[in-house]
Amino acid sequence: MTTEQLLNKLKNIPRAYKIYVAILVAIEFVLFLLRPDTPGLYTQLPQLLPIVAALPFLFIKTARKPFARFMNTYGIIVFAFLALDYLTRSHAGLFQIVATFIPMALYWFALFVRWNIKLFKQKDARIALALATLSWGFIAFAFPPLPLGPAILILLVPWFIVLNKFNRETAVFATFWASMVYNTINYYWIRNVMNVETAPSGLIFLGLILLIAYLSLFNVLASFVYSTAKNLKIKGKAYLLILFPIFYASIEMHRTTGDFAFPWNHLGYTFGNHLELLQALSIIGIFGYTILIVASNQIVAYAFMQKSKKRFALFAVPFIIFFALLIHGSCVLSAPEAAPFYNADSQENPSIAMVQPSIAQGAKWSKPRFDSIVTKTFNMAMDSTTSDVDMILLAETAVPDHIRRQPLVIRRLHQMADMRNASILTGALDYKRVSDDINNPRRFDIYNASFLFTPGDNQFPQRYIKKHLVPFSERIPFDDVFPILNYVDLGEGDFVPGKETPVYGPYNWTPYICYDAIFGDLIREAISAGSRLMVNITNDGWFGRSTAPFQHLNIVRHQAITYGYPVARLANSGVSAFIDQYGHYDQNTNIFETRVIQRKMPLKTRSTFYTSVGETFEKALLWFFAIYLVALFALSRIQKKN
Repeated sequence: MTTEQLLNKLKNIPRAYKIYVAILVAIEFVLFLLRPDTPGLYTQLPQLLPIVAALPFLFIKTARKPFARFMNTYGIIVFAFLALDYLTRSHAGLFQIVATFIPMALYWFALFVRWNIKLFKQKDARIALALATLSWGFIAFAFPPLPLGPAILILLVPWFIVLNKFNRETAVFATFWASMVYNTINYYWIRNVMNVETAPSGLIFLGLILLIAYLSLFNVLASFVYSTAKNLKIKGKAYLLILFPIFYASIEMHRTTGDFAFPWNHLGYTFGNHLELLQALSIIGIFGYTILIVASNQIVAYAFMQKSKKRFALFAVPFIIFFALLIHGSCVLSAPEAAPFYNADSQENPSIAMVQPSIAQGAKWSKPRFDSIVTKTFNMAMDSTTSDVDMILLAETAVPDHIRRQPLVIRRLHQMADMRNASILTGALDYKRVSDDINNPRRFDIYNASFLFTPGDNQFPQRYIKKHLVPFSERIPFDDVFPILNYVDLGEGDFVPGKETPVYGPYNWTPYICYDAIFGDLIREAISAGSRLMVNITNDGWFGRSTAPFQHLNIVRHQAITYGYPVARLANSGVSAFIDQYGHYDQNTNIFETRVIQRKMPLKTRSTFYTSVGETFEKALLWFFAIYLVALFALSRIQKKN
């Protein structure tokens, strides 16, 4: 566009719209000059004036039309001054935030509703929605402990038929709502946190809806990319579709990284009920399983579109993958060293006792009940363990307080370690003062931690700080990048992540707290430092009697097989279990069962291929994600020009 064309375009803008823009800018500029010096979030009622000033222009046709321009102009101006306020003084007005995001959110929501109504009226869209929901609804029942696992090799076929047959808009619509159903079934148990006495139930319910919608967007991205790639043909062939299974795995990889990381429901976790089918994890890892699953479904859906007899060979692909995994796994497990808990009685292996007290989550954080909770847990540790025990494990936050505030508890744990001549690992909170400024929202760093008490050592116990914090539950994402987020209180734990991965002697083991155990990077880091055993303490009592504890256990089992890394896993209310380096379980507890389990635990003796290549492979997936999207965009531009 030339300068002359731009000037002509500006001249054609209605006068009422120019006045609208000028008034908004003038109001925002005056408010910017009048801002207070208050740190963090401040309240200044006049910051609602931009909304008030914009309302009369809704009744002026030349100002409000087109309505998208009217709303987007408002959003850009008020957001620009909000950002300027934050960038210059590191604070923000609460009413300015409301004036910025509430009108825009309502506008976008209205557009979203209108878009959905338009599509739902179309017969093709309703058919696509039914097919996609059939796929993703059944897949939600494929994750352990639910039974449909191996069927995942064909369960996505209806979804791929939608992607192949319908246009991009219809495919995205169907995928979003099918994924909402899928994620609702998968994560319904988060709602149980609302039943905990101290939980902010309203915020949790809203957060659950937003989480389900957020996770659904990953499948929406996949459907958008596939629907675009199928029309980008080189010499009549859509080559990008061949690489789509790898792209889908790269989406899962992105869901595993960053402050929003939530790698809970990778497709590969669906085989967890069948140990033989899991043994290839040691070679291709969880993302390799995702590639196989997506490829199997994509090929079968493609076969349905073919008319030649060759298509029957394509229908055999899921069976080939299934039997290849089964035969490989059976061969691996037939080796003598793959026998359950092989050589466990070796002198080098520790005897580990795990105390599952099943403390109700609401009671756990009640100050009047603190003494009775700690007494119950400690008595179980002393009364129900044998004299040959080497390590006693107590669950995440088994001491439900900042441990530095409980010197009597510290002394008692030292005494227990000496009496049993055994190391004791317990979960508890900790803190460190970082500022004396009473206006600083983070005067203390708070940690979700574990503490190791060793016999004959009366010093302060060795501490491990949880490294991967659950987004919005234990920490608001990016609070280190945007310090103003530290002023926001949504009822979250507001913890600070740890930075170190210790390896404790004499058995070369590493503690993992809850969520930590599902991240492969932490496991590789520990193994490279010489770790031979994962000790995972967690508290899944938040989620009540649901599938969540079993899903969590299943993911940890996958990690044990992937890295040949035995696990002693203790959950406050279950499921606790011992897992050897081939994934065999032993002494699994029931949820909300009060029990102590103990056994000799064999240490790591095998090195897996994926341990060596996992970091490189996962980094390659992240790069592949970007390269694939760039190629998609470039081919789209070339095709449009042609």
